[in-house]
Amino acid sequence: MTLVQLRHFVVLAEVGSFVQACKALFLTQPALTRSIQALEDELGGQLFDRLGRRIALTPFGHEALQRARRLVADAEALKQTGKGLHAGLIGSLRVGLSSGPGALLSLPLMLHMAEHHPKLQLQISRGNTAVLIDALREQLLDAAVVDVRSVRPSADLQVAQAFELPAGFLVRPDHPLTQLGRPVTLDELLAYPVASTPLSDEVARVMIGRYGPQANPDDMVTLRCDETQSIVEVARRSLAIVLTAEAAAPGLVPLDMSPPLNATARFGLVTLAQRQDAPALRILREWLARWVIQNAAA
Repeated sequence: MTLVQLRHFVVLAEVGSFVQACKALFLTQPALTRSIQALEDELGGQLFDRLGRRIALTPFGHEALQRARRLVADAEALKQTGKGLHAGLIGSLRVGLSSGPGALLSLPLMLHMAEHHPKLQLQISRGNTAVLIDALREQLLDAAVVDVRSVRPSADLQVAQAFELPAGFLVRPDHPLTQLGRPVTLDELLAYPVASTPLSDEVARVMIGRYGPQANPDDMVTLRCDETQSIVEVARRSLAIVLTAEAAAPGLVPLDMSPPLNATARFGLVTLAQRQDAPALRILREWLARWVIQNAAA
């Protein structure tokens, strides 16, 4: 078994066609067929079902693909290191950002890279936490900054650099509830639309414990969207109330609640525990540490 054969297998599985894989790999079809057959012979199992001109991964092929991707990705990381990636100043970095981190970090991270690491190829992927963790496991991302309360503990995941930001119910400054001159009750708040990104079970338990069953996000939230920037903009343009990190909603003001919410958003950097870090990941770690010092709650 060789890394070349594993690369051929991964590409063929991803494009799903011998014709397209040959084009991507600059191989003839007989050469690619021999490579895959040799790999199957050594692994002792069939990787693909041949259905005329179409192919499909066998159950064994699905299991082998995950391991092959990891080996190929680790080999590529080692190759880049061996070439001396100038301490991560060149190469690539693929980062996933869930809704809150995306609203907070996308622009400053890109500005930092453009100014200090112009040769580094940065790819930011946005999505909900579950989608990004799946992409991380599939080796499609080098790291993800997500809501760590939504990440189920797992031996293959490593969470580091967790940080918290003040969060609460936010409205535009001229909202009627800001004119009351006293703390706002949940009943008064629920007279208006409430917008939020999907919330973790832990946050739901805190809300219900603080305000009772009517604070269950499944019932209380009337405007739900994966994009923090969208729900913040709705609050800027209407009387809707947004539940999010204060730093993600410039121009909005927090409501003084009775009883106080005293909530925080908790984010962290997630990587694969057994995978060698991409060389440029060091840059992200250092930049994120500085950003947290400047912006996170004490």
